[in-house]
Amino acid sequence: MTTPRLLSERGGGFHRRQELRPSGRRWPGAPRPGAAGRVLIVSNRLPATVRVEDGEVRLVPSSGGLATGLRGVHERLPGLWIGWSGAVGTLPPQDQRAVDRVLAGTGARSVPLEADEVAAFYQRYANGALWPVLHGSAPEGPEPADWETYRAINERYADLVAEEARPGDRVWVHDYHLMLVPRLLRGRRPDVRVGFFLHTPFPELAAWRALPQADALLDGMLGADALGFHVAAYASRFARAVEALRGVPAPLVSGAGVLDDAGRPVAVHATPMGIDVDAFAARSTDPQAQELADGLRGDGGPLFVGVDRLDPTKGIPERLDAFGRLLDRRPDLRGRARLVQLAVPSREDVPAYRALKARVETLVERINARHGTADHQPVHYVYGSVDATGLAALYLAADVMLVTPLCDGMNLVAKEFVATRTDDEGVLVLSERAGAAAELRAALQVDPRDPEALTAAYERALDLSPAERRVRMRRLRQRVAAYDVRRWSDDCLARLAPPPAAQPAR
Repeated sequence: MTTPRLLSERGGGFHRRQELRPSGRRWPGAPRPGAAGRVLIVSNRLPATVRVEDGEVRLVPSSGGLATGLRGVHERLPGLWIGWSGAVGTLPPQDQRAVDRVLAGTGARSVPLEADEVAAFYQRYANGALWPVLHGSAPEGPEPADWETYRAINERYADLVAEEARPGDRVWVHDYHLMLVPRLLRGRRPDVRVGFFLHTPFPELAAWRALPQADALLDGMLGADALGFHVAAYASRFARAVEALRGVPAPLVSGAGVLDDAGRPVAVHATPMGIDVDAFAARSTDPQAQELADGLRGDGGPLFVGVDRLDPTKGIPERLDAFGRLLDRRPDLRGRARLVQLAVPSREDVPAYRALKARVETLVERINARHGTADHQPVHYVYGSVDATGLAALYLAADVMLVTPLCDGMNLVAKEFVATRTDDEGVLVLSERAGAAAELRAALQVDPRDPEALTAAYERALDLSPAERRVRMRRLRQRVAAYDVRRWSDDCLARLAPPPAAQPAR
C-alpha cells in the first residue's frame, strides 16, 4: 500500500507551521491608547515564537493547547500577552528593538531569558521537578539553585506585569511555570485583580508534599483572587493541600468554594477548558482535508489514530502494546487494521524523553515485524507534527480515536476529534485518567494502566453498531459545543470582575 501523502516521511519531520510576517497591522488583542479594563494574559510562552534571521523578524505560531486556546481570547479582548518569545540570550540592540516593535504590534511583550535560565527554570525545575509531581510521580531533584532560578524568573514576570498593568486591569496567569507570580504580583500591584489557572492535574497530598518547595508554591497560588482547575477533583486536592500545609479549613463543594488567605477571599473553581468548536467543524468540510483523509483510510480496514506529544504521561507504549495484543487475539484484523500514531517532539534534550522515544520506536518495529507483510504495515509511526489541515484529516480518517494518557490535566485532542466529526462517525476511546473524561461520558472510557481492559476497549470500539456509534458521537458533540473555549474564558474572567462596592449605611 502506498504511504499517504500526509505521512510521507522526510527526515522524520512533519513540521509545517505557517509563518506570520509583520504587516504593521494591529491584532485585535493589541492594547489601544486609553483602553481600560484590559485582560493581561501571562504565560511561560507567547502565542508566537520569534525568529530573527538576517535582521528580519518572523513570528511562528506556538503549538499546544494553551497557546491555541488563549489566542482567540487575546484577539477578541483588549489587552496584552506577556511571556517568553522563545529567543534565547541577548540580541543585538537593533534586533531587540525590531523584536519589541513587532511584538508590540501583536499586543505582546516578551520576558527575556538567557540560555542558562531556560535550562534551570524551564527544563530542570518546571519540567524536571514540578511536572512529574503534578502528575503524581516523584520529582527529578530539584537542585536548590534551580529553585532559586525558578523564583527569580517568576519575580521577573511579576515585575514586568506590574509595570504594564493599569488600574482596573485583570491579570490572568497560566500554568505551573508561574505558580509564584500571583503572590508576587499582589505585593506589587494590589489594585489589579489576579487569576491563576492550572492546566495540569493537581496531585494527591502525598505526592505534593514530596516537593521541598510545596508550601511556597501553594502560597504563591493563593495570592490570586480566583484559582481555576479543569475538574473538581483537582480543586479538591488543592484544598486538601491547603488544609494540611496551612492548617486552615478549605471547604469546597463540587470543586468550588472560597478559601481564606489571611482574611482575603480566594475563589476556587473547576472550569474545564474548551476548544474553538466552529474552527474544527469548518475543517471537516475542507476538500483538502477530506482528500487526505481518504488517502489515510486506504483499503478500508479499521484505522486507529493517536495524536500526542511524546511524553511519558501520554501512555503511548501502553497504547501500542494493546494494539499488538489486539492483533494477536483477532486474526481477522491481521492485514487490515492499522494504527497511525503521531508523536509530536517534546523536550528532546531530556534523557527520559529520549529513552521514551527509543522505547516507542522499538515497540513499533516489534509489532510491524510480527504482524506486517510485504504490502501491509500495521503501525505507521510519525515523529513530527502536521498542520491544521493534516490534523483534521487524521481526525476524519479515524475509525477509532485513541486518547489514552496515563494522567492528563484535560486533553484537548479528545475534544478536537469530536468537534471535527460532524458526520457523527468514529469512536473515541478515552482514558478515565484524563480531565476530559469528566465531561465526555459518552466515550468508551478505560483505565490505560490495565492492559487487558485497554485491549478490550479497542475490540468494543470495533464492535459497536452503527446506530450506537452515531448516538455516542452526537452526545459528545453536544457537550463539546455547549462548553467551548469562549465560554471557558468568559467564565474564568467573570470571576475577576471587581467585587461590588459596599453600600453606605443608612
